[in-house]
Amino acid sequence: MAYRYAVAGLGLVLMGLGGALLVQQPSPWRIALWLAGAVVVHDGLIAPLVIAVAALTAALGLRLRGVPRAALIVAGSVTAIALPPLLRPGGAANPTVVPLDYLRNWLLTMAAIALAAALCTAARAALPRGTRRRS
Repeated sequence: MAYRYAVAGLGLVLMGLGGALLVQQPSPWRIALWLAGAVVVHDGLIAPLVIAVAALTAALGLRLRGVPRAALIVAGSVTAIALPPLLRPGGAANPTVVPLDYLRNWLLTMAAIALAAALCTAARAALPRGTRRRS
């Protein structure tokens, strides 16, 4: 129980530090707006999608529920981080500021996540029934 209070206290301290750093920025409202948008994307898109996949896998009786959920959580987190450069209209005025092809790299990352989830699912399905852990 003491660990729980210590982690909660550390979280409050870090939130206070983040708030103090936010106020010191030249345009804190833009950052706050971006953070609010991240909450909306998480609560309005990522979380319902993960819940829907969990409900679907449970309804189908699949025992590998954790793998697709984990893949969706990772893919959603990567997408939330990649959204600003993906949604930026046109190119940057200075090409050295954003020199990478973010759409291609995001698609490659999504493919890698899907491949890892498929390999993990195949490996877990190949294990004998007694050696599998419940997910």
